[in-house]
Amino acid sequence: MVKYEYDMIAIGAGSGGLSVGLFLNQAGFKVLMVSKSDHDIGGDCLNEGCVPSKSLIHVAKLVRNARKASQFGVQVSGKIDIKKVINYIRSKQSLIRKHENAQWLRDQGITVALGNASFTGKHEISVSGKLYSGRNIVIATGSKPRKLSVEGVEKVSYFDNESIFHLDTLPEKILCIGAGPIGLEMAQALSSLGSKVTVVHHGAAILEQDDLIVTAILLEQLEKQGIIFLLETQIERFTSANEALIKTKTNQTELIQFDAVFVAIGRELSLASLNLEQAGIVVENNRIKIDRYLKTTNKNVMVCGDVAGDLQFSHAAEFHARLVLNNLFSPFKEDLNNKYMSWVTFTNPELATFGLREKQLIKQGIDYRRLEKDFEKDDRAVVDDYRYGKLVLFVSKRGLFKKQKLLGGTMIAPNAGELIQELVLANASNLSVKVIFNKIYAYPVATRINQSLITDLMTEGLTPIIKVLLRKAYQIFS
Repeated sequence: MVKYEYDMIAIGAGSGGLSVGLFLNQAGFKVLMVSKSDHDIGGDCLNEGCVPSKSLIHVAKLVRNARKASQFGVQVSGKIDIKKVINYIRSKQSLIRKHENAQWLRDQGITVALGNASFTGKHEISVSGKLYSGRNIVIATGSKPRKLSVEGVEKVSYFDNESIFHLDTLPEKILCIGAGPIGLEMAQALSSLGSKVTVVHHGAAILEQDDLIVTAILLEQLEKQGIIFLLETQIERFTSANEALIKTKTNQTELIQFDAVFVAIGRELSLASLNLEQAGIVVENNRIKIDRYLKTTNKNVMVCGDVAGDLQFSHAAEFHARLVLNNLFSPFKEDLNNKYMSWVTFTNPELATFGLREKQLIKQGIDYRRLEKDFEKDDRAVVDDYRYGKLVLFVSKRGLFKKQKLLGGTMIAPNAGELIQELVLANASNLSVKVIFNKIYAYPVATRINQSLITDLMTEGLTPIIKVLLRKAYQIFS
C-alpha cells in the first residue's frame, strides 16, 4: 500500500476547505491546509463576502432606521463617516479571523502551507517549490468576481465585492451593474448610507432565479427607498470617468452620470494555475468535470464550494464538505442533491427561498399545489409596518392516506431568512404540514404567518360532507 505524507490535502481555506480539514484533524487524521496567504484563510466569506457585506448591511440598516424615526419627531442630521463604517467592518472581520488564520490552524495540529498550489501528480502538489503528497485531495479554491468588459471601463472608478470594502470616501452617485443578490445588497446599503444609486441590469427582472411575484415586491420596496432601476438595459461604453452610454429596452441610447461604478455580474473560476491535467483531472468549458459525488476524473480528488460549479453560497460549500466527509467514511454514498437547499438575499426586506422552486417542480413532473399568503392582515406585519410581505409555499397534492409535505417556498419580509427556518426544517425532515398546523405559537411572533397559510390549507378540508358530519357529531357528543 502506497504511503502518503498526508491523509487529506485541502487546497483552499474557505468555508469548504476549512470544514473538511478541521473535521478530519479533530478525528485524528493528518491534514495539510493550503492557502494563497494567511489573509486568504477564511476565504471569500470572511474577506470579501458574507462577513464584510453583512457588517455593512447592519450599519446601513441602523442609519436607515434612524432616518425613518423622523416621522416620530426624532431629527437625525449629518453625513456618514465611511472610514468609521469600514473600521467597523474590519473589527468584525478581526474577531472571526482569530480562529481563521495560519497560526491558529497550526495550533490545532494542522499543517499549513502558504502559496499557490499546483498539481505535479495524481496525489501530489507543489506549494512555493515544496512537494506534498496526500491520499485524498479536496479542491476548494472558490471563485472571483467576473470583470466587466466594456469599452472605456479603464477610465472609471471601478469597484466589485473585493474592493468595495476599501472605500476611502462615499461616492455621491454610484452606478451599480447587475441585479443579483450581491448587486442588490450593496446597492441598498450604499443608498442607505447616502449615495444616489442607479442599478442597470440586462434582464427583465431582478433576482432572476427567484419567484417573480416576490421579486416584484422587492423591486417596488427598493424603488420606494430611492434606488433607480434600469432593467433590460446595457452599458454600451464609458465615454469618460463619470459618464456611460447606455442602451435601454426600447433601443434608445442615453448618457448617465456617476462618480463610481460597482460591478456585480457574476463570478468565475480561476483554474489555470492548478495544473489539473497533471493530476488526470478533466476540465470542460473552464469547469472541472465531476460526478454526482463531487469526485473529479481522478477518484482521489474531490471538489467543494464554488469550484464545484454548483450554487455559490458559503453554506453550499459547507454542505459539499459534509457530503465529501460522509463519502470518505461510509459505504452508503450520498450524491449532490439541492432539494433542501435554502438561500437569502439580505436586502431589507429580505427575500428567502428554500427547497424546490416551481420551475424545478414542473421539470421533475412533481404534483404540487402553490399556496400564497399576503401579510396585509397579519397582526405582527401590521404593527411592524410590513404589510407588503408575502409567503409562497409549494406542497404535495392531497392523496388518499397521503400526508401533505412542504416541497419548497419563498418569502419576502423583514428577517425572512429567520422566519423560514422552521419551514426549512420541515422540508428537510420530510415532515407533514400538520407539524406547522399543530404548533403553538406565542402571540404575536412573526412566524405565525407560516401557520396562517397552513391553516388556510387545512380549512379547505371542510367540505359540505365534513360539515354535515361535524354537525351530527356536535349533536351527539356535545
